[in-house]
Formats: sequence, structure tokens, C-alpha cells
Amino acid sequence: MCGRFAITLPDDAMARLFAAAPANDLPEVPNYNVCPTNRVHSVIAQEDARRLVAMRWGFVPHWAKTLDDGPLLINARAETVAEKPAFRTAARERRCLIPASGFYEWTKDADGRRLPWYITARDGAPLAFAGIWQLWEGDDGRPVTTCAIITTDANPDLAHIHHRMPVVVAPEDRALWLGEAGKGAARLMHPAPEGVLQAWRVDPAVNSNRASGQALTRPI
Repeated sequence: MCGRFAITLPDDAMARLFAAAPANDLPEVPNYNVCPTNRVHSVIAQEDARRLVAMRWGFVPHWAKTLDDGPLLINARAETVAEKPAFRTAARERRCLIPASGFYEWTKDADGRRLPWYITARDGAPLAFAGIWQLWEGDDGRPVTTCAIITTDANPDLAHIHHRMPVVVAPEDRALWLGEAGKGAARLMHPAPEGVLQAWRVDPAVNSNRASGQALTRPI
């Protein structure tokens, strides 16, 4: 799964990287501890143009009565995203890219304590997670754009840490994922190639969703 990540790029750098026009209400950066239900940056393609927008991390199906109606859907499995009623329309029609500088996963020691790892691209480049999104409108009529990160089996670099990982979309595949380059996005939902990612242990301080600061990503 993917339950926490970091984003450190300034908004203008993200906009240039993804050739997207930035919205005016983007989340504050840097954020070294992005948690579920936080607002996140997301790249979408609409009307032949890319936009960098804010979304709530936690996909809310259109039939939900409230934002908290049902389980918190922060991830969607690549193997079933095209079949699950909550996700299947979004998988066909509403795909997005979620920028990240890195993400966290956990192992456990012999005493059951959670040991966090920070995972980044080996070359230091920003990551782009495959995502899906949904515009949800509550009873009060106020729309909220929500999203989920698609996950797949872990590659050999990460399998010793966790059996799942986010789908990382390579730069040359981003137009296809966003629907700008025709059909075939389903073939992108696979693990990142071996050697692309690296991981190191970080301080257990990140176990708290209230923790913040660059020190959360430093190796220990």
C-alpha cells in the first residue's frame, strides 16, 4: 500500500515538470509527512490542457452520503481497479498523476515495533504516482475532488519491506496515463523496474501523523 509520502518541490517547479497550469489553492509545500485526507497535488488533463490541482487524498464514491461514509479509500489495487464499482469509471475516464518526492513504508522488529523506511528514485528525480479521481458532491452541495493512489506488487527493491508499492509512471508514459496519447493505460499498472528505487531507514518519529520537517527523511 501507500499510506504516507513527501512532496518537496515548489509549485512552480511541479508545474514546469508536468507542463501543467497551476491552480491558486494548492497545498503548502514542502510537506514531509503527507497523510490520508490531506490535500495533495494532482495533475489532470482536461480540454487538451494539463492542470495542477488540489485533491483530497481518500477517494469518495459518488454514492457516498458523507466524506466519511464507508472505508477510507486511499489506495486502489491495480489488479481490480477496472472492476470495483467504486473505481471502474474513474479508471477509464478520470486518471491523474500524484507528484511525490518519496514515500514511506514500514517493517516490524522482533518486538512488533514499526520501523519506517523512506523510498525515493535512485536518481533523485521526483516520482509520479498513478492515481484516479472523483468529484464528490455532498448534501450541502459543495463539491470535493478526491483521489486514490494505485498500487501493485512490490518490485525486488522493496519486497523485503512491503509486498505492495505505488504504481510509478515513468516520464515517457505520463501522457498515456492521462489519456492524452490514446488508449492502453492499463499496461502501465506494473511495478517500477528493478534498480529505479532506493530505500533507507528513517526515524520512528514519522510514525506520528503530526510529525513534520525534513529530518523525517534523513537516513539513520
